[in-house]
Amino acid sequence: MTRPTVLMPARMHDVVVDGCAERFELVRLWEATDPDALLAERGADVRGLATGGHHPVDAALLDKLPNLQIVANFGVGYDSVDVDAATERGVVVTNTPGVLDDEVADTALALLLMTVRELGQAERYLRAGRWAAEGHYPLTDLTMTGRKLGILGLGRIGEAIAKRAETFRMTVGYHNRSEKDVPYRYYPSLLEMARDVDTLLVVVPGSAATRHLVDAEVLEALGPDGVLVNIGRGTVVDEAALIGALKTRTIRAAGLDVYEDEPNVPRELIDLDNAVLLPHVGSASKPTRRAMGRLVVDNLTSWFTDGRALTPVNG
Repeated sequence: MTRPTVLMPARMHDVVVDGCAERFELVRLWEATDPDALLAERGADVRGLATGGHHPVDAALLDKLPNLQIVANFGVGYDSVDVDAATERGVVVTNTPGVLDDEVADTALALLLMTVRELGQAERYLRAGRWAAEGHYPLTDLTMTGRKLGILGLGRIGEAIAKRAETFRMTVGYHNRSEKDVPYRYYPSLLEMARDVDTLLVVVPGSAATRHLVDAEVLEALGPDGVLVNIGRGTVVDEAALIGALKTRTIRAAGLDVYEDEPNVPRELIDLDNAVLLPHVGSASKPTRRAMGRLVVDNLTSWFTDGRALTPVNG
């Protein structure tokens, strides 16, 4: 029996490459000297596409793959895939939820703790020899215990974060498009939540609908003791407004793992002493990335074997 042809536009995790090569006929577009010529030659053969966000899956690419059935995306976020264009063409899009929830939730709480207790700054203080020369690092103004946490996007990861936050005796609320059956206060308005909490944690994915949800008005509502943490997508936060709010101390501090134009982080942000910055490492452990890779391959396998995707996002 002929194996289904799967296109991989850019190199992905070895688990995905090896798994696809073992089970399917894998077209490695990134190795082609002339990718356009290869797509023209093989595009009609392609029934599956494996992508990790390094290559946009837009209408133009989909039009070159007339027999495409499924796009298997590596990651919970799928903003590099034009889901509407895929749906119009009857193409299923999948992502990799669940397998990275704990890793990202752990990163979110670690980033929040680093930001509130200034742990990164304290480490730099020690490494610079200032502890011995100048004495103890100054006492931090803020503490984790008792903070009021507002989670923007209470999906699987958001709920995992909320459970962890409870162990720090934090009060938890959330803003979603709709209310959920959870033991946390629901805010129908993001602005209302920002006014009522002192810690805003962003978990929502990037899309046209979520772009700059956290703007200057929301940051001002968060207030001078406010802390913003973003482990969702950089586009959800108006980065220019955030830099302005940090400079003027409109909010106290921010902890970021994601940015508007990755990997290009503005120098203004890097230079701020009240910003803790990580290079998008939320799910970046080897065990978690292997699990994500297996789910990409399993989605393709399930589709071509049983006609169903394991984790579809558009059906």
